[in-house]
Amino acid sequence: MNSMKIRRTAVTVAAAALLPFSLAACSDSGSNTGAGPTAAARDEAKTGASSSADGAVTTDRPFGPACAGVPAEGAGSFAGMAKDPVATAASNNPALSTLVAAVKRAGLADTLNNAQDITVFAPTDDAFAKLPKADLDKVLADKATLTKILTYHVVGQRLSPKQLENGSFETLQKGKVTTSGSGESYEVNDSASVVCGNVKTANAAVYIIDTVLMPK
Repeated sequence: MNSMKIRRTAVTVAAAALLPFSLAACSDSGSNTGAGPTAAARDEAKTGASSSADGAVTTDRPFGPACAGVPAEGAGSFAGMAKDPVATAASNNPALSTLVAAVKRAGLADTLNNAQDITVFAPTDDAFAKLPKADLDKVLADKATLTKILTYHVVGQRLSPKQLENGSFETLQKGKVTTSGSGESYEVNDSASVVCGNVKTANAAVYIIDTVLMPK
């Protein structure tokens, strides 16, 4: 009888000794970061945005107030534009009709479509409307001047938003454009604001701007 009591006591003591280790193992398993995605990872999957070490949100998607006017579907949508070379993509965007007409008049559509890895600062129709009509008509009638102005809006490399924060770039016209800003707010030559940026086409990055740039 005494021997049975001793054995029961030993089992009870052993179980009590092992219990903390079992609880610790369960706790470690529950805190394993590999067990599932974090809240940040789930948010990134939903939005396409990620958080950097300093807490800033970065995104590879188009941004800016005018992006809301881009069609949600079809050739003129962001997905549709990404499939076409830049001049063709612009022709499907209703806000860039004046630019597209100017590009065709200057005979630059094929040049832009066949270029590789370029950036186009694309003035909206409203940007062209800021110019006096007589001046605009004069430019459109002068192919050499028109070509000079249009190629001043093109940089021979794809530019990311990060590169625009404090940049200076040579254009196809051989002039220079400067850029500044951060987040989702950028300016070109301190005169034109990016109203829809980081738009991708098959061969270019497009930053839609609210003012026509003039070569210096």
